[in-house]
Amino acid sequence: MAIPVSIEQFVVSHGVPFTPIHHRAAFTAQEEAAAAHVRGREWAKTVVCLADGKPMLAMLPAHYQVNVTALKRLTKATWVRLATEHEMAGLYPDCDTGAMAPFGPLYGQEVYMDDSLLADPEIVFHAGTHADAMRMRLADFIKLANPVCGPFAEPMHHGH
Repeated sequence: MAIPVSIEQFVVSHGVPFTPIHHRAAFTAQEEAAAAHVRGREWAKTVVCLADGKPMLAMLPAHYQVNVTALKRLTKATWVRLATEHEMAGLYPDCDTGAMAPFGPLYGQEVYMDDSLLADPEIVFHAGTHADAMRMRLADFIKLANPVCGPFAEPMHHGH
C-alpha cells in the first residue's frame, strides 16, 4: 500500500514538503496515532459531514468527536450531520473508506478544522489508506487545504 498518486501529486505540485509515515493498518484514530508513534493531539482525524446536504471535511484531534451544534454554527448551515459510509462511497474514489486525506480542494469540498489543532507546529493525518499517513508543517497544511478554523470538537464520551 502506498499514498494514492492523486494525493501525493496534489501536495508535490504545491511544492509542500511532507514526511510519509507508513504504519501497520489501524482502524481507530487512537490506534493509528499509537501505530504511527504520534502523540494523540497531533494526529488529526478527518470526519465527513454533510452541511445542508453538501459533503465537507471536519478535522479534529484523534480522541475527540464532532459537536454537531458547534460545527453548524461555524458552517452557518441550516443542518449538519455526519455522513454515512454509504454517502461517503464514491466521494473519495482514490481513498480507502474512512481514510480520506483532508485535502478539501482536491475533492471540491470545504475543510473545517478544530482550532485545538493549531497548537502544534506539525500535523499528521491520513493519506488515503489505513496504513499511510502524512506529516507536514501546520502552516503548509493550511496553505494546501485552506481550512476554516473554529471550535467544534468535544472529548469522546466513553461508553458508546
